Amino acid sequence: MLRSAVGKRMFASVAAAEKVLPKKYGGRFVVTLIPGDGVGKEVTDSVVSIFEAENLPIDWDRVDISGLDHEEGVQAAVDSLKRNKIGLKGIWHTSAADQAGKGSLNVALRKELDIYANVALFKSVPGVKTKIPNVDLVVIRENTEGEYSGLEHESVPGVVESLKIMTEDKTERIARFAFDFAKKYNRHAVTAVHKANIMKLGDGLFRNVVTRVGEQEYPDVKVGSIIVDNASMQTVAKPHQFDVLVTPSMYGTILGNIGAALIGGPGLVAGANYGREYAVFEPGSRHVGLDIKDKNIANPTAMILSASLMLDHLGLSTSATKISNAVHQVIAEGKSTTPDIGGSASTTEFTQAVIEKLASL
Repeated sequence: MLRSAVGKRMFASVAAAEKVLPKKYGGRFVVTLIPGDGVGKEVTDSVVSIFEAENLPIDWDRVDISGLDHEEGVQAAVDSLKRNKIGLKGIWHTSAADQAGKGSLNVALRKELDIYANVALFKSVPGVKTKIPNVDLVVIRENTEGEYSGLEHESVPGVVESLKIMTEDKTERIARFAFDFAKKYNRHAVTAVHKANIMKLGDGLFRNVVTRVGEQEYPDVKVGSIIVDNASMQTVAKPHQFDVLVTPSMYGTILGNIGAALIGGPGLVAGANYGREYAVFEPGSRHVGLDIKDKNIANPTAMILSASLMLDHLGLSTSATKISNAVHQVIAEGKSTTPDIGGSASTTEFTQAVIEKLASL
């Protein structure tokens, strides 16, 4: 049952989204490491240090896109992931000014590899004070279409057309992923988030397909639907009424930020992205941290827990659980926590505290 930050054998075969991953000689895994922008290098360095201290069988294939243009950066990441099948990734920053007309790096990567399912886990962390306790919510977001289809053009000067693409096939795919996830981890309800009262065709299709798949194929899982603006209000006021929310691309981003605020901030949210051939693990809340870059105060918890999900995915479940437990114990003790959750420790001090806790477990 998925009631911890890592869960048991996380997403091992949810919706047939993964294939067996190849091992390097000697039983070691090669994993693509994409530090990303902002605090990405600092928090991925934290993971590298912890893995080294635990002597885990992971070899990193590092892809740093600094200095590369948009297409070169995406292609370098795609080439590495095609070799390795699995990656750990920081958040890429897409500047509206710098990337005008080119689109998001993150969206381009997902579309190129058809990494269609984003999963973000919003669970209260003992030791972190929040207004609403005991939050335990999953947001599953379709990664490849909707508002993030990336299809925009200026038809005449001053008139921009942005295409929101919704297809039955991809909606069925993400719906089955969400219901399979719910069944596998003893989640009892899946709620489709939409705006079908206004976008009757596109969002109407999403709502109707999720409802049909749930009622016809998963009778033991409760299926519901909710308009996105009401979903936002209800998630803030009464998050416990929801179990798994399944959304088109943009709505999941919005609800993800709400979920992060509920549990104490983006530095605590584990996440992953899945396709049929590739899996990329990254923090579940999409905050780059440009304002705190190189200050050594970023909270690496989200990245460490995402890396623990990756270990579970690779079958290294004992190590995944051990690392997750160490992180939660360090936070619960409150002696080496970062400023975002009320402490004064640096990123490296928090990382060292986790390493020391691992040694004592």
